[in-house]
Amino acid sequence: MTLEDLGFNNYFENYIIDNNLKDFDIGRVIAEHKELYIIKTLKGDFEAEITGNLRYTAKGREDYPAVGDWVLITIYDNNFALIHKILPRYSIIKRRTPGKLSDIQVIATNIDYAFIVQSVDRDFNINRLERYLAICNSAKIIPIIILSKIDLISELELENIINKIKSRITDVPIIPISNKTKDGLDKLKAIIKKGKTYCVLGSSGVGKSTLINTLYGDQIMQTETISESSKKGKHKTTHRELVILESGGILIDNPGMREVGLADINDGLELTFKNIFEISENCKFRDCSHTHEIGCAVIEAVNNGEIDKGAYENYLKMLKEKEFFESTVVERRKKEKDLSKIVKNYKKFLKKNKRK
Repeated sequence: MTLEDLGFNNYFENYIIDNNLKDFDIGRVIAEHKELYIIKTLKGDFEAEITGNLRYTAKGREDYPAVGDWVLITIYDNNFALIHKILPRYSIIKRRTPGKLSDIQVIATNIDYAFIVQSVDRDFNINRLERYLAICNSAKIIPIIILSKIDLISELELENIINKIKSRITDVPIIPISNKTKDGLDKLKAIIKKGKTYCVLGSSGVGKSTLINTLYGDQIMQTETISESSKKGKHKTTHRELVILESGGILIDNPGMREVGLADINDGLELTFKNIFEISENCKFRDCSHTHEIGCAVIEAVNNGEIDKGAYENYLKMLKEKEFFESTVVERRKKEKDLSKIVKNYKKFLKKNKRK
């Protein structure tokens, strides 16, 4: 095995050389359990913790290691290591932390492709699909839609679902599969490239872990069936894990996400709703909100069917959520700055009175 088999490339190599960091061992985070990490290296797998300095300088969860990160470590006896530095990430999948207004949760890092898995029976939700796409597009990660459990519906029902997706989402591959009958799995395996990292996203119970087990060829991820009473998934994955396939691809599984809260998605909305943004160029007012203005080209396009009404409503909802998140982040930073100023002034006061 080489580092390249784990996804290492010139992006990281050049950074290490340019910053004279070659004395450290290099590894990739393959699992995270609170603040204990499993690091895969050419010397084996090691349990690891971050150094006190790394903990002290961290300003938020984004500054801690996440599954997919490349890290510089010192290896000690008893299969233990210390993480000194996280190498710069070329992509990050993140969401707003559930129940928090302005906190960010890092899902995975250094991802090339995202498998967005939705089952065609109970889980299919095109609005949620667009949310995942916005997150992926913001991170410059190539999305691939996986429709699972196609053995539970007819061919006509599957065709209707695919047509519904294509009416709102263009230029994104769609691969229908069944872990039970194995339909579509050969097509999926054919697109997995050696040394590339794939993140598996989706709700609980859609078949993510079963899919990884099938692709890996062994039972490496625990799975559990859907509750018949609630129709909700009881997915056994409680933390993120990275596995390497025999074909050379790298997969990251994630706990099922009931909430897909949007964080700082930058241009993710524009790439997800390209049709809306292109038509908005014809709006009468440059600051048009596309909700009530006279001369709004977007509203006109919705009324004449050029823009799907469901996509339009989902766009407005996601835009509002994005703007709210950004405003709470600004407010939190202002409070932190004000608090820092108070502490600084108090220290000056104590120092001044001590001299007296």
